[in-house]
Amino acid sequence: MTPAQRILRAQIAAHTSWANTSNRAARTAAARKAADDRFERQVDPDGVLPPEERAQRAKAARKAHFLRMAAKSAAARRRRAG
Repeated sequence: MTPAQRILRAQIAAHTSWANTSNRAARTAAARKAADDRFERQVDPDGVLPPEERAQRAKAARKAHFLRMAAKSAAARRRRAG
């Protein structure tokens, strides 16, 4: 099987799986919680901050993470384009 065929097969499987999922939020809840926990541990490794402060800092860390990813993605697209 060629790489393109494997990709197509995986895409079909993924779309079929999501088409048969009645509660998308429940399906991804564990992954979202794990990501939230990761950012909270990053900003408060000792668990000493009040929950509200920890949540605010985790939200900022999450935004910074996704902005870094977006910048790297844009740089890669520029490199590929020229």
